[in-house]
Amino acid sequence: MNGKEPNIKPLCTMEGRVVRGAGRGKKFGMPTANLALAPGTKLPQLGVYAALVFCDGIWYEGVTNVGFQPSVGGLEQITVETHILGLNRDIYGQEIRLELYYFLRDTKSFNSLREVKIQIDQDSQRVVELLADIFLMRRSDWMKFSANGTCSTEQGDK
Repeated sequence: MNGKEPNIKPLCTMEGRVVRGAGRGKKFGMPTANLALAPGTKLPQLGVYAALVFCDGIWYEGVTNVGFQPSVGGLEQITVETHILGLNRDIYGQEIRLELYYFLRDTKSFNSLREVKIQIDQDSQRVVELLADIFLMRRSDWMKFSANGTCSTEQGDK
């Protein structure tokens, strides 16, 4: 344990299909999964969150931005996009589940995508620290289900 009780219940849970974005994040080493949400989906406070992501039967940690994209001129619509830690493959068209656990910071504008990358790297470190206990519990739960046959999922490529 990291010295504090984990926030076991997520602040918000969302599910949706991963859709293509502009591809800017991928070019700078910080690809994101852009979530297509059903109309009327209730969103949390705009900002950046520590998240767990369930994709292809595997839990991952992630940094999720709920809001506009001021650094790239994306001020016309709210998006939900997650930089998924440790996932290095194309998941376009797949359904994922996002669980937001901790509000990290407000969305802010940066002067360049390089500055965005530096901030995402810092956010990623915080996510790993904040979600360590919850992540281990989720992975452990998944392994129990998988081992006893009560849940059949395909793991796909890692």
